[in-house]
Amino acid sequence: MVAAGDLSALSARRMTCRPILTTEAMIAAEKRAIDAGTPVETLMERAGAALAEAAFGFVGKMPALILCGPGNNGGDGYIVARHLAERGVAVRVAASSEPKSEAGKWARGRWPGQVEILGGSTDPAPLVIDALFGTGLRCGLEASLLEQFSRLNRGAQTRIACDVPSGVDSDSGVMLSEIPDFDMTVTFGALKPAHRLMPAMQRCGRVVLADIGVAAGSDWSEIGRSALPQIDPEAHKYSRGLVHLLAGKMPGAIALSAKAAARSGAGYVRVSTSRSIEGLPYAIVQTDIGQINDERIGCLVVGPGMGDLPQVLSLALTSHAPKVIDADAIAQLGEPERLREQDAVLTPHEGEFVRLFGKLEGSKAERALAAARRSGAVVVYKGPDTLVASPDGRLGFAPPAPTWLASAGTGDVLSGMIGALRARGMAAFEAACAAVWLHGRAAEIAGSGMIADDLVEAIPSAFDHLND
Repeated sequence: MVAAGDLSALSARRMTCRPILTTEAMIAAEKRAIDAGTPVETLMERAGAALAEAAFGFVGKMPALILCGPGNNGGDGYIVARHLAERGVAVRVAASSEPKSEAGKWARGRWPGQVEILGGSTDPAPLVIDALFGTGLRCGLEASLLEQFSRLNRGAQTRIACDVPSGVDSDSGVMLSEIPDFDMTVTFGALKPAHRLMPAMQRCGRVVLADIGVAAGSDWSEIGRSALPQIDPEAHKYSRGLVHLLAGKMPGAIALSAKAAARSGAGYVRVSTSRSIEGLPYAIVQTDIGQINDERIGCLVVGPGMGDLPQVLSLALTSHAPKVIDADAIAQLGEPERLREQDAVLTPHEGEFVRLFGKLEGSKAERALAAARRSGAVVVYKGPDTLVASPDGRLGFAPPAPTWLASAGTGDVLSGMIGALRARGMAAFEAACAAVWLHGRAAEIAGSGMIADDLVEAIPSAFDHLND
């Protein structure tokens, strides 16, 4: 049974905080289920049935070619073949080799049809289901197998992967072999890092998560809808949250952040600036630099449009208020350790991240966590696969967001949104995760022709979607 997935943009978001498991963590979760009395064959049967159901719902009775490998992923493929055939689908199975795992042999024995040898004589089919290799693959596909795999996928109208596409490192999202894009990936028990990390994320297509009866708790999860602080009936502008922003050389950037903070529910938004910023709503107060130590400040935002004015950052770091450090302020930090005890959220894109932390080893997930531990800050590692990392080991993976977010000023908007949620009382990690989710939804609402100004205007509608 398919428990949840993103067959539509909305359905993926009805679940919050779906766990994300590495290969090692998934093996441990399956072992716990087996030790508790669920045979591995039962888990395999559930996985294959779920994939068959998802495939049938997606393309109906389209003739299918199931590609089976030697391990348990291949075993899932034999189960898929049987269930699709029982639904009246014309099914062929081609195997790269005989099953090697006991569960795979069991599944092969339950498939009543023929099994072709996967090779040059294998004919394409309208639907290809890839069950060659799943999680745990650490090297690329052998050249002759890759040639046939690519040929058969190119010859298909629709491509569906079992767990992860073959040729993908499921823990890092790295492409071990260059493979075609898939239309759908059906995974089991929990999402895997590769489903939400580039470049593998773009190869997976729509990701459907199937429940196979494996308890999958984790400190790593997909970011979902968040419960925001309720507004007290007796609230006033300060209790709803004061966001104070520090302007620099480029007032447009800080204006975007300020407007985003106001649209994200802050009770009071104030900008310290040495010259008037045109175009700011009258509701946003422009003031001098002297109010930086106002104890009523719920969050301080520094960096957007700051330019080469390190004194602005130095001033911000004297404040006891929680902080969002973005853009030019990241470039002026020098050492990440300056953020220790600052209760800060740091929001670097790739270039800023490398400049501050250097070229760290490991996957993007591992690098994000290492940066959070070193700086003591929550790190929003931006990109098409944005991550939110906490020093305590929690890691949030952003769901897919529109590609048109890659435009000037959208990061400034995100900083203002985080600032508002922090000022409203949310902890740093939770505020950053909530803002990332809302940022993506606002981009969907604003549409493909949006600019950052449009993104700001879409924020209230994104908040409305929290209650859908």
